[in-house]
Amino acid sequence: MQTASRPASTSTRPAHSPNPRPPTYQVNTQTKLIDTVHGRILCIADIRGRLSALNDLAREANAKAIIHTGDFGFFEASSIERIHDRTLRHLTMYSPLIPSAQRTHLLSPDNPPAAIRQTLSISMLSEFPLLRSGQIRLQVPVFTVAGACEDILILEKFRTGAYDIENLHLLDEATTRCLDIGGVKLRLLGLGGAFVPHKMFDNGDGSATIAGGGGTIWSTVLQIGELVDTAQRVFDPSETRLLVTHASPGREGILASLALVLKADLTISAGLHFRYATSWNEFSVQGDFDGFRHKLRVGKEAFDKVWESVKTQVDAVIDEHQRVLLDKALSVIERVPPPIGQAGPAGVPAGEEPAWKNCWNWNLCDAAYGSLVLDVKEGRVSAELKSQGFNYAYRRTATPATSAPTPTSTQQPSLPAQTASPNAPLTKASTPVPAPAPASEKPAPPAPAKSAAPSPPPAPAQSETPKTNGNGNGVASTSGTPEKEREKTDKEREKAEKAKAKRKEKKERERASKEDAAAAAGIEKVEPKSGKTSPEVDTTLSPDGAEGGMLSPRTDSTGARTPTSRKPPRNPWTLFVRLPNPANETELRDFFGDAKAGITRVNFPNSFGGRNLKIAYVEFGDEEAMKAGLEKHAEKLNDATPEVKQADREPREFRGGFRGRGRGGFAARGFAAAGLTRGGGPKPNGDV
Repeated sequence: MQTASRPASTSTRPAHSPNPRPPTYQVNTQTKLIDTVHGRILCIADIRGRLSALNDLAREANAKAIIHTGDFGFFEASSIERIHDRTLRHLTMYSPLIPSAQRTHLLSPDNPPAAIRQTLSISMLSEFPLLRSGQIRLQVPVFTVAGACEDILILEKFRTGAYDIENLHLLDEATTRCLDIGGVKLRLLGLGGAFVPHKMFDNGDGSATIAGGGGTIWSTVLQIGELVDTAQRVFDPSETRLLVTHASPGREGILASLALVLKADLTISAGLHFRYATSWNEFSVQGDFDGFRHKLRVGKEAFDKVWESVKTQVDAVIDEHQRVLLDKALSVIERVPPPIGQAGPAGVPAGEEPAWKNCWNWNLCDAAYGSLVLDVKEGRVSAELKSQGFNYAYRRTATPATSAPTPTSTQQPSLPAQTASPNAPLTKASTPVPAPAPASEKPAPPAPAKSAAPSPPPAPAQSETPKTNGNGNGVASTSGTPEKEREKTDKEREKAEKAKAKRKEKKERERASKEDAAAAAGIEKVEPKSGKTSPEVDTTLSPDGAEGGMLSPRTDSTGARTPTSRKPPRNPWTLFVRLPNPANETELRDFFGDAKAGITRVNFPNSFGGRNLKIAYVEFGDEEAMKAGLEKHAEKLNDATPEVKQADREPREFRGGFRGRGRGGFAARGFAAAGLTRGGGPKPNGDV
C-alpha cells in the first residue's frame, strides 16, 4: 500500500521539542496479513495476563485470528516496582493467576501495600515473560490495544521495535493492519487506554506517544489526532473499517464521534465488565436522531471544559507537527451531525448521519465470561455471541410473596417484623389497602432488607386455615401453633440471608467497576467499610459451565471505567493528606507551619470507613498558598510522616504545574515538553 510523505515544513521542530523528525513518515501497516476465502475471528476482552488461554480459546472457536480489547497483561518482573499501590492491589484482586486462598491472604485489611509488593511475583500477574521468552507461542495472529492497566515502558518498547513477538500485533494510533479474509478487506484501527477526560493533555511517564504511569494507561487528545491522520493516510474505499477501543463508544460521546470521523463500519470495545456481551447500533437504542446527537454533544461539552482550562498552556509549548494532530483531534470533538434538514459544517454530511443506522457496535464481557466470533464468508460478516450470563437459580427456592388482604378483611392482619425476600416487593403493614393487589407473575428486583412496622393486635382468629387470594397465593395467618410460628421464623430468616447474599454480590460488582476506574484515573481507593476485600472467584471459562482452568473474579458491573460525579467541583488549590496517626484540625493546621495562614478549610471526609481523622483535604486560598503548603509543611505529625500531595478528581485543573514534596507534573506534558510526538524511535517494518 502506498504511504504518503510529510511535507518538509512539518519535520522542522522547535528547539524545545526533544524528538526531531525526518522529512518523511511511513504508516506502520501490513496488508493481507490473513488471506483466506473463509475465516472466523475471535474477539475477547480482559485476558488479564493469562496468555496461555489464548491458544485454547482460538482452538475452541476455530478462529484464524484474535482481536483483543485491552488489559492484555503487559507486565514483566521490573514492572512491579513501578506500579502504584492502589493499582497493584487492583491487579491482585482480579488476576486469574493467583489462587483464591492466596488472594484472600494478600488482600487482608491487615496487609499493608508493602507486604503485597514483597509477596507478588510476576508469575502471579502475567505470563507475558513466558510469551516473550518463547515458552508460550501464539498459534494465530493476535491484535490488541492497550488496556487500562499495563506497563507503559513495555508498550513503548513495542512501539520503538525493541520488543517484537511473533503473531502479536499492538494496534495504536500509528499502527494499523488489514486482514483479507472471507471476501472482506478488514482494516483494523485501534485506540487503547482508559478514557479519562481530565488526563487527555497529560502524557504521564511516557516519552513517546503512549500516555500512562504507575501501571495505568490512558488516551490523550494527540493520540486521537494521530489515529485520524493514520486512517486518512491508508484510506481505501474498498475496505471495511473496524475500530478497536478499550473504552466503549456507547458511553463516551467523543469515541462515538471518532468512529464517525474514521468512517468505521464496526466497533469493538471492552471496559464495562458485564457478564453479557452487548450488541447494538445507535438507531436500535436511540428513539430519534436527536438522541444520538445528544450523546455526541455531551462528550463535546465535557471536553470543552477541559480544553478551556489548558488551552493557554498548550499553545505555549505546541510545535507545528503537534498542531496538525491537535487540529485533527479537535475536528473529532466538533463532529456533531446537524439536525435533519439543516446544513452542517464543512465535511459533515447534511441530513441524517448514515452511521446512525449503518455502524454496528459490540462491547465485550471479560474473556472468562464469554466472547464474540465474527464469521466472515463471501463478503458477509456474521456474529456469534457467547456469555456466561447471570445466575438466577436462587429463584427456584424462593418463597412465594405474601399477598395483600382481601377486600372483606375488617382490618389488616398483624405481621411479625420480617426481611424482604430477593423476589418480593416490600409492603407496609400499617398502610390500608383499598383494593386487592394481584400477585405479580414476574419477580421484582432484589430490595434491601427492611422491617415491617408493627400494627395493632389482630382480632381473634376464626380459623387456622391460611387465607388465599384470587391467584391462590397463601396469605400469612395471624394465629397458629408454636410450631407454625417457628416454621414461619425459619422461612423469614432464609429470606433475609438470601437478600443479604444478593446485596453482597451487587456491591462486589459495583466495587469492581469503580476500582477499574480509580486505577486508571489515579483516584485514591476507598476501602469498603466492612474491611472484606476477598472477591468471589468464578472458575468457569465458558457459558456452559465447563471448567477451563482460567480463574476470574466476579467483576460484572453496570458502571464504566471513567467515573463521573454530580458533586460541585473541588477547590482547585486542595491538598490531600493521608495521616498514619489520627490528628484533629488544629494539629493538622499547625503541621503546615507558616503556610497555615493560607488555609481556608480543612475537611475530614466521613466516607472513609475505619479512617476517622486519618484522611483529610486541606483547601487553600490560591495557588501560591498551596505551593507553600506543599513545600513548607513539617516532616512529622503525631510521631508519623504523613503523605501530602495535590488532590485528585479535579475536573477543571490538572496535577500541579510545579513540584514539591507532593505530586507535580505539567498539565500540557502530553506535548513537546514530554516528547508526545509521533514515534520515539525506529518502528517495526522499517518505520521511523
